[in-house]
Amino acid sequence: MKTILSIVMGLCGALYMQAQGATPVYEKDGEMVKATFFHENGNIAQQGYFLDDKLHGDWVMYDVAGKKVAAGQYRFGVKTGKWFFWTQEDLQEVDYNDNQIVSVVRWNNGRSVAINK
Repeated sequence: MKTILSIVMGLCGALYMQAQGATPVYEKDGEMVKATFFHENGNIAQQGYFLDDKLHGDWVMYDVAGKKVAAGQYRFGVKTGKWFFWTQEDLQEVDYNDNQIVSVVRWNNGRSVAINK
């Protein structure tokens, strides 16, 4: 479980650092603010929402080529529910409860190949 957590946190950290390449764009959307961060090549790195200065709602992260690598939801700055992390080999489904990993399922060609709880 610690290995998976390290991979997930590393991926998020790396994506965050890459997202700092170009000037972010912030747009008012009702009570929330939609934020778009870019890679240095201009492609979107991350896109999501803030509410009261906290990550809130859907967040999606992309690699430099524009391929989706992670998606999930925040609730007032806390990861919640199912997050998905795509790699070249498989899909990791990580279930969060109050920012804590509850379970991880690794999918390969539509089949569950590993479950960690």
